[in-house]
Amino acid sequence: MASKKNKARAARDANPRKFKKKTSVLVIEKVEYVDYKDVDLLSRFMSDRAKIRNRRVAGNDLQQQREVANAIKIAREMALLPYAKRVASTRTGGRRGGDARAERDTGLEMENTEATDEENLDESVDQVDADAGDAVVDGADETIEQAGEA
Repeated sequence: MASKKNKARAARDANPRKFKKKTSVLVIEKVEYVDYKDVDLLSRFMSDRAKIRNRRVAGNDLQQQREVANAIKIAREMALLPYAKRVASTRTGGRRGGDARAERDTGLEMENTEATDEENLDESVDQVDADAGDAVVDGADETIEQAGEA
């Protein structure tokens, strides 16, 4: 009977990788020395929030990843690269403090009061129009009565 190690190894060998291993940008561009002043190259190994991408994502081997990480850290100290970038995006829920919830609730109340003000304004305009129409009709009746008396 085979041990657990052999079973695991046999299963892995039976199912070969279905994806090709990613090749590094350093190999493709034939970079011999990773320079901290080469901001364009180093920014390719950073995420949109200025985090250093890991080996698996970047496709570097261990030595290349160490060189890239050290060069990025030196470039950050020299203020050539940012430590972090602020990403502007709309919030979709998530964890918030009590103050944010209170602001959100008052914002909804303000929207509701604005909506009711608009509805009240529409109703008052309709009422004024109706009253004006009645006045016109009453005025016409009075002029007809006055014409009849004369």
